[in-house]
Amino acid sequence: MQLRRLIALAMAVTILFVQEQLLTFIPNVQFTTVLLLVFASIFSYREMLALILVYVFLDNLIMSGLNPLIMTPMFLAWFVVLTLYYGPLKQTTNETMLALFGIVIGVLYGWMFVPFAMLQTGITELWPYIMADLPFQIIMSVSNFVTIIWLYAPLQHRMQQEMMRLDARMTLTGQPISKI
Repeated sequence: MQLRRLIALAMAVTILFVQEQLLTFIPNVQFTTVLLLVFASIFSYREMLALILVYVFLDNLIMSGLNPLIMTPMFLAWFVVLTLYYGPLKQTTNETMLALFGIVIGVLYGWMFVPFAMLQTGITELWPYIMADLPFQIIMSVSNFVTIIWLYAPLQHRMQQEMMRLDARMTLTGQPISKI
């Protein structure tokens, strides 16, 4: 992996982590989904897996003390999202399709936590837990839909510009990335 891509990945993780920490006072409202989709349009599947791993680790280090019953579903949920994005969606840039995918992500993300939360809390009844979590899934789904519709295209365009600018700078200097 080139150094510039590694630096760009580190900046992407930083952006993901900071925005989520800034928005923790609003349950399930975040820019994580739209940012992950933007980053996935730039980075490879392998690079995104590394990004997700670091992001989930940092988030859980700060928020939940590396609890495996929180880390595992979080990683699995984002892994499934990436797999769907790179698979059936074939890296689409259609904002409407991605926004509808954002609704699915909101529900999928919530459902991924169900068995782990039930195990952690000792809850044995599935439907009361699902009904209690439903408002949070709806909030995340709506948040995903709105942020993807409003922000995906401008953020993706800006990210493409910055990556091309960085590529152009490398070409103009004629130096390998490790010397810049």
